[in-house]
Amino acid sequence: MGQLTLAAAGSVILICPLAQARAQEATQELPQDAVADTPVSTEAAPAPLQYEVKVNAPGGLDELLEKNLDLERFRGNPRMDREQLQRLVRDTPEQARNLVATAGYYTPVVTVRVDTTGARPVVIVDVDPGALVTIDKVELELRGFDPTPPLAASEAYDTEALKRSWPLKTGSVFRQADWEAAKRALLREVVQTRYPRAQLVDTQAVVDPETHKVSLLVVLDSGPELRFGELRIEGLKRYDASIIRNLDKIRPGDYYSESALQSLQARLQDTGYFASVEVSADMSSILSEQIAAGQESQQAEAEAASAGAATATKPVNRGPAPLLPLVVRVTENKQQNVSAGLGFSTNTGNRAQLNYDNLNVWGTRFKSAITMETKKQTAHANFYFPTTERGYNDSAGASFERSDISNEITAVTTISAKRNWGGTKLERSLTFEFLSEDKTVVGLEQTRSKSLPLTYAITKRSLDSLLFPTKGYVINAQVGGALLPVLTDERFVRVAGKAVYYRPLGEKGELIVRGEMGALGSKEKRGVPAVYLFRAGGDQSVRGYAYQELGVKEGDATVGGRYMATASAEYQYWFKPKWAIAAFYDAGNAADTVKALTPKSGYGLGGRYKSPVGPINVDVAYGHAVQAYRLHFSLGFTF
Repeated sequence: MGQLTLAAAGSVILICPLAQARAQEATQELPQDAVADTPVSTEAAPAPLQYEVKVNAPGGLDELLEKNLDLERFRGNPRMDREQLQRLVRDTPEQARNLVATAGYYTPVVTVRVDTTGARPVVIVDVDPGALVTIDKVELELRGFDPTPPLAASEAYDTEALKRSWPLKTGSVFRQADWEAAKRALLREVVQTRYPRAQLVDTQAVVDPETHKVSLLVVLDSGPELRFGELRIEGLKRYDASIIRNLDKIRPGDYYSESALQSLQARLQDTGYFASVEVSADMSSILSEQIAAGQESQQAEAEAASAGAATATKPVNRGPAPLLPLVVRVTENKQQNVSAGLGFSTNTGNRAQLNYDNLNVWGTRFKSAITMETKKQTAHANFYFPTTERGYNDSAGASFERSDISNEITAVTTISAKRNWGGTKLERSLTFEFLSEDKTVVGLEQTRSKSLPLTYAITKRSLDSLLFPTKGYVINAQVGGALLPVLTDERFVRVAGKAVYYRPLGEKGELIVRGEMGALGSKEKRGVPAVYLFRAGGDQSVRGYAYQELGVKEGDATVGGRYMATASAEYQYWFKPKWAIAAFYDAGNAADTVKALTPKSGYGLGGRYKSPVGPINVDVAYGHAVQAYRLHFSLGFTF
């Protein structure tokens, strides 16, 4: 029985005699009159031969062939002549067979002919692909995967789970691209943790052209189980090594893990101290010991051979695998940086910003900025302390903010201290602030208040991507208040929460559901800083309304209320990889009583673009309560 074998090296396809007999093709030489006689002169080269190509093949194979056949690739080449075209015509059947094999067809019938009846020759390629080849048998041989001898009590590697993850199941269509991707995925799954020296020692795909079945063989050797060793730091000049050590969660003896290396590298890059960070395990450290072990093995085999064939060779005890030093190479950022920028927001209007950062002020990172917007002006200065050994990120600073929103003018001075801990998936913070606020509502008297609140916040993330999420959720909850009669005009308790949920709908669709709510309890609302009250409306709230337009009416102004609730549902359709259209419906409001929380709705259409810095959102929304359209523009999603 004839067979086709896809070997490991280069995935070479060997066509058996039986398959060649079944894959008939007819090639037709170009007649002499197919090419117009062109005068030859010593001053001008002959004009290139012009021809057309027509491919007749079902199921999208025509597009595959048109994109990859040499006949198409060299069409219009200035060096093309009759002899070159005849060579391409002769080579086309074999090239076509190899191309359709990548789509799962291994017994095609290919016919190539040349039609010379028109003004230009037309090369016609007819392909009958035959039956698809399906997978009949899969054999995965996993070698090694034994814990290092001194660590025999270690948790065994789950090889059964590794086999279950193999994507090419019995009965599925066999395609070359899927075969290559499956092998890469299997190897990647192993080398990313515990066994970074794993390798595929043999892979075969044997096709039976008579039954249209393929048998797969994959042999993977794990190599030695490796673990991390001591931390080695290179490149530090101005900053203390504790900045890196306190962020290092990898301990000597931990299993090798590529994700652990990437996580440490990301944490170090996020500090702002470094222009570049490279985190790796020093594989070269184990080479000398492996060479020594190999020499010991060869010597033992030689001694056994000299003792006679009847003498069994004793296994060589290579001892434990060496620990891999954890190497962190950094290039420090310049200590001081000044930057400026211009922008626009449909929430707060035009924006101009000036930043000054210094990475080493009394051993802390100093960050400051002045931002001037049409409706809001802010200035802040904060000191960020290096992450502690227990993983705490502490900061302290001061800020001033003046805003004029819906005829409510506030000026707030804040002094704060904050502790943040946890990671991307679960982040927590504790913030202690002192606020002094001057508030003027158009048509009413000016008021002044001060407060000393403490707020605890927690954020839970489960997303497939932080920059372009398509699946998962984010939940944030806050609870706090000013409970002591110290530097506080009105004691209060405040709770707030918001969530966003992403779910794919079909291959190109996505559903986004968002909700937010809050409540404040106090004896009197007067004396509670406006920043702790609730308003709604704007790009990230209820679209179709101005920024914080929804709230409690006081004279000609809109002010914050004790309660707030908003919800949003949005459908996005990605008609191109980076472009989408969206339809949405938002509703919500803020009020001083739950009974008064009459929702105001907004709905509309928008566009989405995946930019390098995050999704750009442009929406046109109709505010049902105000009976007007409003344009909204935002970058990324705020949470």
